[in-house]
Amino acid sequence: LKYNETGREKDCLPRVGQWNMMNKKMVNGGKVRSWMCVNFARNVPDKLARDFCHQLAQMCQDSGMDFALEPVLPPMSARPDQVERALKARYHEAMNILGPQRRELDLLIGILPDNNGSLYGDLKRVCEIDLGIVSQCCCTKQVFKLNKQIYANIALKINVKVGGRNTVLVDALSRRIPLVTDRPTIIFGADVTHPHPGEDSSPSIAAVVASQDWPEVTRYAGLVSAQAHRQELIEDLYKVRQDPQKGPVSSGMIRELLISFKKSTGEKPQRIIFYRDGVSEGQFYQVLLFELNAIRKACASLEANYQPQVTFIVVQKRHHTRLFAHNHNDKNSMDRSGNILPGTVVDTKICHPTEFDFYLCSHAGIKVITRQNLLASHLVI
Repeated sequence: LKYNETGREKDCLPRVGQWNMMNKKMVNGGKVRSWMCVNFARNVPDKLARDFCHQLAQMCQDSGMDFALEPVLPPMSARPDQVERALKARYHEAMNILGPQRRELDLLIGILPDNNGSLYGDLKRVCEIDLGIVSQCCCTKQVFKLNKQIYANIALKINVKVGGRNTVLVDALSRRIPLVTDRPTIIFGADVTHPHPGEDSSPSIAAVVASQDWPEVTRYAGLVSAQAHRQELIEDLYKVRQDPQKGPVSSGMIRELLISFKKSTGEKPQRIIFYRDGVSEGQFYQVLLFELNAIRKACASLEANYQPQVTFIVVQKRHHTRLFAHNHNDKNSMDRSGNILPGTVVDTKICHPTEFDFYLCSHAGIKVITRQNLLASHLVI
């Protein structure tokens, strides 16, 4: 991993998929010149909220961001049942200060109770839709800990949200990642979230993200779209609407993200890698045919004969297959918890007899494997 040249450690080789930010600075720090905090947690006193904000701002600055140490306004306490009124009132107070200077509010930090119900969603809705500002929420337990590791993790989240980059792969910069860095490649991720059982009228929400830089592939833009109740196919990947003056007009999430990639990189993607989550085996071919067709149409609508190579990957996390090291005494094939090493791929013997599938252990396991529960796991399997 490549970090900023101004840090004491300029690069990092993670061990078993884990590393930290000690002695490192973000490769591209974002700018937060004006920010404020609203405290919705009744058990967090004003002084603690001020101390938390100051320490967080200091961590953001130390990590390589251009981050103002002082907020536009002091942290304000507000009732959780008045989230919309409190946010809008405080925002207008901040803009009365920033407006004459022709500045915008870059960030809102929200301190929330640990069990906050709909408060998180309400805060995000007001910030994203009504006010148009980036927000970062923190739970009460994080505020009370005053822990450097927590500050560092929050700083990483804020940096990405304001357009920075935390790190890039060294192999990406040196163009050594197969099938990604040899020619302009865009990576998509897509999922559909359905309403809870019993909610018969709520729409399903489709979300699509796509990389916006190359060869680094670290910055992503996202789009969301409401669609029919419990509909798994993503309807707005590509669509054509009829305009009274212009006639048929092409639009859709794939088209919009491809145009955005071209604007930010100056390159037209020659390869598309599309990760699709949340598809059951019974819907594989239905989703593949509909969504691959939408991707093809979106490409063709941008330019005649534009047909980049497409790799369509369905990701399934909810399975009951458990993988263990073949030799439990071989420490080189396991991490400290006794789990198989992150990055392990299994693509033979236990895979589907006809379809092209594989198992990927993508990150470190946190449960400690002991001899007793290892045997129990074998019995269950």
